[in-house]
Amino acid sequence: MRRFLHKILSILMAFVVLFTTLSFTVDMHYCGDSLVDFSFFTKAKTCGMEKAQPSKGCENPTLSKKSCCSNQKILKEASDDLKTSFDKLNFEQQTFVATFFFSYINLFEGLGDKVIPTKDYSPPFIERDVQILYETYLI
Repeated sequence: MRRFLHKILSILMAFVVLFTTLSFTVDMHYCGDSLVDFSFFTKAKTCGMEKAQPSKGCENPTLSKKSCCSNQKILKEASDDLKTSFDKLNFEQQTFVATFFFSYINLFEGLGDKVIPTKDYSPPFIERDVQILYETYLI
């Protein structure tokens, strides 16, 4: 269960980083109050009303002063401040990063294949055999 939760959280964090660094544009075309077309990657298609009657304007006299159609664009800029340069850190921060990196790398350094760490030590002296003294035997 813990590994599953860890995987879910790591995927969630990857999506958070992806969406904070992603920029996109949503282009929408309205005729009056109704949405005619929207597009994420290209310019939204128009309804054709401004081409059909360019000089007359709209049929509705209340909207004759301005065009019936309108375009709206929503732009979401990407954030570029995620990458911090190592040169911008002060001396104490550089020392901490270097020490943390060195200790983290050496954390996973294991012993060799045939290294026996207790070969130079003699076993402790047994004064009496406890299993025979209490008559407890493993079967």
